[in-house]
Amino acid sequence: MLNQLVPAHRKKLLNENPNAFKGAKKAGVLLFCYPKKGSMHLSLIKRADYKGVHSGQISFPGGKQEKVDNSLWDTALRECNEELGTNLIPSEPLMSLSPIYIQPSNFIVNPYVVSATNYPSFNPDQREVSRHLQLPLNELIDFDVVERKLKYGSAAGMTVPCFVFDEHLIWGATAMILFEFKIFLQSRL
Repeated sequence: MLNQLVPAHRKKLLNENPNAFKGAKKAGVLLFCYPKKGSMHLSLIKRADYKGVHSGQISFPGGKQEKVDNSLWDTALRECNEELGTNLIPSEPLMSLSPIYIQPSNFIVNPYVVSATNYPSFNPDQREVSRHLQLPLNELIDFDVVERKLKYGSAAGMTVPCFVFDEHLIWGATAMILFEFKIFLQSRL
């Protein structure tokens, strides 16, 4: 199911080296859902520009597991609070999705879904987040997978399967995780 959004070059790499993810660093990300203007939304962020492989990309709030984190769930929650300036305190996620291996940065990312009952207060960290995107879940359900050529970043010139939201290309691990969540949401209709 997730293979629809795996870029061809990554499929080839993983087929040639199925043990590529051994020794990968661990990360947690949060699919943070909340009500806004009568419908549920999901937070995405556009990463700030920096010298790194994920500079300027659309992603979920989240990041690398630190020593202070007891679990990857704690990592996702801590990172979301730091990046979006929220104050989430749930004791456990609603659900977790399939871990995703990100070859360019050698991370295994564990996604967790959480929701709030009220619209949260956001104060994004400007050092890490250049833009906070609020994706309506009803739009996610209707997203079609398209192929686009990347214009910016370390993968510029590469054609990738992706989603398009508010003129932003959502590709790679973020698109794969969104696709799995989209299928889950569609199964609940």
